[in-house]
Amino acid sequence: MTELDEAPAAHGGTVVTGPWAAEPMVEAGPVVGEVLPAAGPVAARPAVPLRLDDPLRLPVWMTDRAVARARARRAGLVAGRLAVRSTWRTPAAVARGSWQLGRWWWMWVRAEDLAVELRDPAGRLGKEIFVVREHRKARWIISGGVFGGSSLAEALGAVMVGDWLPVLSVAVGAGAAGLAGRRRAPGGVLAVGGMEPDPRADLAPEHLNAAFRAAGLLKPGTTLVLCAPIVRDRHGRGWETVLDLPRGAGKTAAHAIAKLDVLAAELGVDEIQLILSRVRAHEGGHGRRLSLWVADDDPYLGTPIRSQLIDLDRFDFWKPVPFGRDARGNRIDVLLLWQSAFFGGLPRRGKTFSMRLLVAAAVLDPWCQLWLADGKGGADFRAVAGVAHRYVSGADPDDLTAFEAMLDELISEMSRRFALLASLPASVCPQGKLTPEIMRRYRLPLIPLVIDELQEYFEAVEDEKDRQRIIGKLARIARRGPAAGIMPVYASQRPDAKSVPTKLREIVTYRYCTQVTDKTSSDMVLGDGKARAGADASILSESEHHKGVGVLVTGPASFVVVKADLLENPDFEAVCQRGRELRLAEGTLTGEACGDLASAAASVRFVIPTVIADVLEAFGRRSRMWTEDLLSALVNIDEDTYGEWDGTRLASELEDAGVVRSMKQVKIDGENRAGWLLRDLEGAIPPEALAARPVDGAPSTRAASEPPATPLGSTPAP
Repeated sequence: MTELDEAPAAHGGTVVTGPWAAEPMVEAGPVVGEVLPAAGPVAARPAVPLRLDDPLRLPVWMTDRAVARARARRAGLVAGRLAVRSTWRTPAAVARGSWQLGRWWWMWVRAEDLAVELRDPAGRLGKEIFVVREHRKARWIISGGVFGGSSLAEALGAVMVGDWLPVLSVAVGAGAAGLAGRRRAPGGVLAVGGMEPDPRADLAPEHLNAAFRAAGLLKPGTTLVLCAPIVRDRHGRGWETVLDLPRGAGKTAAHAIAKLDVLAAELGVDEIQLILSRVRAHEGGHGRRLSLWVADDDPYLGTPIRSQLIDLDRFDFWKPVPFGRDARGNRIDVLLLWQSAFFGGLPRRGKTFSMRLLVAAAVLDPWCQLWLADGKGGADFRAVAGVAHRYVSGADPDDLTAFEAMLDELISEMSRRFALLASLPASVCPQGKLTPEIMRRYRLPLIPLVIDELQEYFEAVEDEKDRQRIIGKLARIARRGPAAGIMPVYASQRPDAKSVPTKLREIVTYRYCTQVTDKTSSDMVLGDGKARAGADASILSESEHHKGVGVLVTGPASFVVVKADLLENPDFEAVCQRGRELRLAEGTLTGEACGDLASAAASVRFVIPTVIADVLEAFGRRSRMWTEDLLSALVNIDEDTYGEWDGTRLASELEDAGVVRSMKQVKIDGENRAGWLLRDLEGAIPPEALAARPVDGAPSTRAASEPPATPLGSTPAP
């Protein structure tokens, strides 16, 4: 049994105190398949007697500015409240004290105390009445002497010293009456109405005991067992400790975590400021041991940290992706390899921006072949078109057809990869999974499958059989894809059973949820029962400071609240342009990215007019479109710009951009309507920009000594 395990038995449920010394806290390195864990609280040390040569331990308020400021602020608040309150309470206290002093003097001068002692059992004084009368007479004489003497002394003092002396005497008397008439709390402590303890000023064992007792986690007469001192964390942002719930109460660490909201309220902080986590066996813990951290303020306030990916020349997707920071300032990296992920939350709370960090990391690895579908068809992922092997934007019927075709193609690629891996000898493929060596030798790049606004595709499907067919394909990719280097990442605004079926959500390994309305919605994203276990995204507020903050779940008992790094649209576009250049240099640019006009035009320093670029995006793989369908697609891309456009305005803007319309009527499925041809739009782009588009799978220019590259997706000749 360890020292920590012996502490509860040795002290019988009492708070362990002693000259604690904090251990240095070292940040842990990346953990494969998990998030970076926050550095744990200090470990416990056995109590040892103080010695003369021990270093001097100053009070916390003398070494920590936050505590000093909090205590000074609280002292000022108490003084100010008392000063304001005294303006109307002081006269009442003086009157009350004067009445109490007068009543006491009257009972004394009437010798009531003596009369009580001399009365017989029947309550009569008898002949003892004469003794009481003598005492009354003496006490009247004493009172008169004191009153007369003090009056004479006041008069002489006023003549000899000054008129202020009687005023001072009256003030002293009023002060004494006020002290006698002040009201006290039941425990004998001076009551300061409306003032609660400030956890930033101090967090003592009695505060924790009171909070846990109010939450029903402690029986009367029992207390918590502190296994580590209550100390300031290494950043000076809050208090931390390790504690045990007492034996015999039938309460576990899970019960305490489920009561987080009550504990936070009793400690006088918001739920976001209190972090409770179990201390597991490999960390020296057990079922009753908790790590507790109380922040001085909302730990997610402030400007988000700029993503590290912005300044990287390239990235290795086999390594953890820089994602954000937790409440205590520790970096959180996510290793997506062999995993799948699901992002959920309310609109405009940073869900897509957070997911885009994983996409940016994949873009910066030229050996990642990105497959992306954006059900919303907005501008968030528009820049990916110059990099992505497959890119679907929108959820119109044609887009839905392209989306399902993309899934079919990916499933075929997955089957081909498993067949290839199964044919390799154990010396080359010992675990039956993709390795960096196999990836390069057999040209099998990592494939992140990113689908944003997944619910748009399900809602666009009218037939339930078609919907179940698509769900089955997505679930198949999520189950088997990671072992073949295919990592699905899904995102949805409405993670309910209809929008994103449970069959699909339950097989995803990583979950990330931004702010939602309630615990039920949080569990829909993070998994059933996660809110009871502490992973609750409903505690996040609607404040702008919590935009991009979410709960990241990476396992059955592993979660952390993360503030994702900031990667804005201009930076993401620069990352995508860098990713395209990397792929051109490596000869790994494939698929639809080879035909991306915008990226090709940028390489020859030509900027395609915005209206033409948006119309080309709306066209997708089509060679012709009717005007009404084109306008609907443009509204879906940018409603603010194209919401009021009609056919005449569209024709005028395209003409001003240099588009020469060869015909106004186009035939689609045997029907003629007003429309546009793709070749007319491409005619407004210089030939050198069109010629700059690379050929799918074409290798880059290499040194003469290097062997020619094999196109991605093909097996090298033996």
